[in-house]
Amino acid sequence: FGTRRRKMPKDAIARRHSFSVGGVEGYLHTGLFEDGSPGELFITGSNQGSTVSGLLASLSIVTSLALQHGVPLETLVSKLQHIRFEPSGMTDDPKIPTAPSIVAYIYRYLGNTFLNGHDVKPGDTGMLCPDCGAAAIAEEGCLKCSKGCGWSRCG
Repeated sequence: FGTRRRKMPKDAIARRHSFSVGGVEGYLHTGLFEDGSPGELFITGSNQGSTVSGLLASLSIVTSLALQHGVPLETLVSKLQHIRFEPSGMTDDPKIPTAPSIVAYIYRYLGNTFLNGHDVKPGDTGMLCPDCGAAAIAEEGCLKCSKGCGWSRCG
């Protein structure tokens, strides 16, 4: 990697956050360095098959190694907050009402929590209207077509 690995303390403080994206629930555990910055990530999803569980575990390891080797969280958030795949949709987080994937949700959450929302654009859902292809926007707890074709999804 070219940089020295910053190891996590033997006894680290961690934040636990529960989430729901498109009806899929999970937990995000973020281990913190002594300065309060994130240094490791553990992601678990409930009722997920072995493929999704394996991918979330792999993402956890890669993110942890990146953070410990000096990759700025800003870089990870900016590159991964728009990744789109199922499950996607409404979340249980009022700060991030919709997400185009679990991965996008996780990095938007990290950006909001540790970067004061610096890299997360307000109202940017990263999703498209399935009827006309325009951007889907979050309004009043629902997803709505930005072009006004009539499509919306709530809940």
